[in-house]
Amino acid sequence: MVAILLGEGFEESEALVPADLLRRAGLKVCLVGLNSLQVTGGHGITVTADTTLDQLSPEDLKMLVLPGGLGGVEAIHSSTPALTLIQRCSDHGCWLAAICAAPTILANLGILDRRRAVCYPGMEDMMGSAVVQKGTPVVVDGHIVTGEAAGSAFAFGLTLVEVLKGTEAAHQVKHAVHYHG
Repeated sequence: MVAILLGEGFEESEALVPADLLRRAGLKVCLVGLNSLQVTGGHGITVTADTTLDQLSPEDLKMLVLPGGLGGVEAIHSSTPALTLIQRCSDHGCWLAAICAAPTILANLGILDRRRAVCYPGMEDMMGSAVVQKGTPVVVDGHIVTGEAAGSAFAFGLTLVEVLKGTEAAHQVKHAVHYHG
């Protein structure tokens, strides 16, 4: 299962575009509210999550996705259970994916130390010892996928499909949605 963690103020496109693309590829995707089922994004769109963090079974995860949005990222940074889940996923070789401001969460936990990664432009100084790849929409290093910003949501989502289901599945989804990027 792929879990997408939603904190209040998350960037809607960075959560919902990848969720949609992953589901089109036949993957089970669970939107996880950090504190409740109703979570409002940074642009005022309220989403009903499938479950809450305290009800999530981490042993079922293939991938944990962290959308950006400064409010959502701050909510995750401030949540000990969320940080514990992220660290547990990293320790067990689960795929971790973070986009926009969210890679800073992985950097703060030391997960990106000496790994290639990308983040929202201007946040590079918050990436610790990560090797930031400026101007790149998506970077894969080991079991970690990072994306640059909301404008990278489709490329990021298709990369998540590719790492979990293969290149052919990613091409099929890309074709089905007529994505030309």
